Amino acid sequence: MAVEEEGLRVFQSVKIKIGEAKNIPPYPGPNKMRDCYCTVNLDQEEVFRTKIVEKSLCPFYGEDFYCEIPRSFRHLSFYIFDRDVFRRDSSIGKVAVKKEDLQKYHGKDTWFQLQPVSADSEVQGKVHLELRLSEVITDSGVINHKLATRVLECQGLPIVNGQCDPYAAVSLLGPSRSEAKKTKVRRKTNNPQFEEVFYFEVTRPLSYTKRQFDVEEEDVDKLALRVDLWNASNLKFGDEFLGGVRVPLRVLGQAGVHDAWYFLLPRENGGKSVKVEELGSLRLNIVYTEDHVFPSEHYTPLRDLLLHSANVEVNPVSASTAHILGEVCREKQEAAIPLVRLFLHYGKIVPFISAIAHAEVNRTQDPNTIFRGNSLTSKCIDETMKLAGMHYLQVTLKPIIDEICTEHKPCEIDPVKLKESENLETNRENLRHYVDRIFNVITTSGVRCPTVMCDIFFSLRESAATRFQVDQDVRYTAVSSFIFLRFFAPAILSPNLFHLRPHHPDPATSRTLTLISKTIQTLGSLAKSKSANFKESYMAAFYDYFNEQKYADAVKNFLDLISTSGKWDQKSIETPIMLKEGFMIKRAQGRNRFGLKNFKKRWFRLTNHEFTYHRTKGEGALCSIPIENILAVERLEEESFKMKNMFQVIQPERALYIQANNCVEARDWIDILTKVSQCNRKRLSTYHPSAYLNGHWLCCKLSADTAPGCTPCTGGLPANIQLDVDGDRETERIYSLFSTYMTKLIKMQEACGSKSVYDGPEQEEYSSFVIDDPQETYKTLKQIISAVQTLEQQHTKYKRDKFKKTKIGSQEHPIGDKSFQCYIRQQSESSTYSI
Repeated sequence: MAVEEEGLRVFQSVKIKIGEAKNIPPYPGPNKMRDCYCTVNLDQEEVFRTKIVEKSLCPFYGEDFYCEIPRSFRHLSFYIFDRDVFRRDSSIGKVAVKKEDLQKYHGKDTWFQLQPVSADSEVQGKVHLELRLSEVITDSGVINHKLATRVLECQGLPIVNGQCDPYAAVSLLGPSRSEAKKTKVRRKTNNPQFEEVFYFEVTRPLSYTKRQFDVEEEDVDKLALRVDLWNASNLKFGDEFLGGVRVPLRVLGQAGVHDAWYFLLPRENGGKSVKVEELGSLRLNIVYTEDHVFPSEHYTPLRDLLLHSANVEVNPVSASTAHILGEVCREKQEAAIPLVRLFLHYGKIVPFISAIAHAEVNRTQDPNTIFRGNSLTSKCIDETMKLAGMHYLQVTLKPIIDEICTEHKPCEIDPVKLKESENLETNRENLRHYVDRIFNVITTSGVRCPTVMCDIFFSLRESAATRFQVDQDVRYTAVSSFIFLRFFAPAILSPNLFHLRPHHPDPATSRTLTLISKTIQTLGSLAKSKSANFKESYMAAFYDYFNEQKYADAVKNFLDLISTSGKWDQKSIETPIMLKEGFMIKRAQGRNRFGLKNFKKRWFRLTNHEFTYHRTKGEGALCSIPIENILAVERLEEESFKMKNMFQVIQPERALYIQANNCVEARDWIDILTKVSQCNRKRLSTYHPSAYLNGHWLCCKLSADTAPGCTPCTGGLPANIQLDVDGDRETERIYSLFSTYMTKLIKMQEACGSKSVYDGPEQEEYSSFVIDDPQETYKTLKQIISAVQTLEQQHTKYKRDKFKKTKIGSQEHPIGDKSFQCYIRQQSESSTYSI
């Protein structure tokens, strides 16, 4: 979800690898070991939780998390919790990375020291204050000065223990001043409106021109106003500190007036004196990206250059813009991700991949090494399979993977690793049973393989068969090296990375999946000498079970089926595909006239056929909404029920109001529900952003519950893989990559000149580039550099204009916004390329 700025959309996303923690302090009891898990938080809002690693002080998580960040934030925080014997969770330590520091750690494995978790340092949100100094003449004629402090409102306060009942305490700091004045408590809101004014005596006149004043009078410059936000607690432990600000009165200046937003800050010296090294450390790899996307017309020159790469007449393909991106990027994966998404969006992925695959096959000398390297072709096909094949994986593998993960049958066949209580033959039989089942579900799933994958595999098969006409098996190995080696085998090995399981499996299950993955990979490879594929003798012996012709025949039939162009259509799949499930809170829909409209926790489940909720997981559905009955899916304004992260699923008769657990999950549910219902014929064009309560709509005040919506719906494009992408955002990402690797583009230009002038052995420093046609490549490079420079200038102009318009202390940029100050500093230091 983009944040709109004048003429620009800003997207934020983060990809995190949570590695391991080490040297966590031992549990004080006799056991010493802990059962730990790690959470990922935007400020204090939890958006992800790892599995619990039991009985360890150095837990290994190995979990990946990706999300689009739907709101502004100040810290990306990680908390380590211990689940104790009483099933209560206590925090051990945290890592909080400021938003402006995220680039320092970009893409690097970093060990972070865990810091103490203190309620006084857990701060988020901002406050709006207005200060005014005025003269008051007393009855005796003496002129006094009073400070009027208005506390207007706060935004984004944290939810503490499921509630937020905030109030503000205001005091004037200075010699012999201590009285604190409090606002009323605002119940059940983390965006309280206070609108309360407090007066404080200030004796010295605000007359900076006169410097003669009595010694007894206080110097206003030494005074400061303090505003602390508290959560009113009903518990005996007292109220909880939410954050505060300290405003020196010198900000009043000559005018004697100051009106600004402030970020709340932690209490000074609030943290306990705990030695940092006592809490251990956490290994993380964080990749945070921010895309500033202009309106579509700005990207036309670069987009046209990129899409031209898919045209068959571009000869050779190595001179195309997309291929050049792959040549200059440090990692081919960097180039593949936005390229694939862009070509999918414009329906040109098949001709593009066909062209680069054909060129790679022609450069390959040995049929046994076909598509074995980490080339642009292999990375692009991997990425296409991930995007287009996710549902295919779900419906094919998820049921059996779930079974393996819940049954915990012993499958270890290495005699050295065998436990005393286990029997080798039984384990072999368990493993053989699982391999057989997975092999069968894969080889009978050909009809469900998405069309776009079938078309790509058809192209690979044809290129390989034409290039290596003597090798009869190359038509199969060219396809199996992707579908088995890079699609099914990795999904079996790490089901959590392919959304088949919520977390990384436990060590024993992980070992079972490793053994299955190895066997399936070998079965699919159609290698001449199967047993030679295994270094371990126990694997070679186990593989003898599958050394039958029927397995090779099944693989070939499956590969024939999925590499037949355009034969199957994804829409013909009748099996319900499970898309998303999890607990959320719903408001009763009041189907009965006198039924209670209260809130209840329910297990929600979405397939491509229906959206259902259940009392708990595994039970029958309490309510089922067919996908065709979903008329719109939209956010619900917080004012409706004073609850965050709510959305509504609008049906013909009524709307179902649902609260997700956090902002990221709410966005995910809204996105996926919108996608599956996008093509419904009766979709609404308007909706009510607030609820219908007490006989009227809170948004437009209309009294009829059937009144048409007062706000346009936000729905996007149809739920088709080719359109489920933001083309401008992907082009902006490609521009950023070209901009980052500009020096390599220039070097590649020089290499083209070198090759075309001398036409002899190329210079060592240019030999890393694939250049088949120096003149065509040079021409393309010139166009790329021109398009990138134009966009660079537009970005610079936008940043310069934004800097001029920005007011520090505004709602968008409160005082204390280090992230924005850092951004401004970067812009003043950066300069455009001049070539």
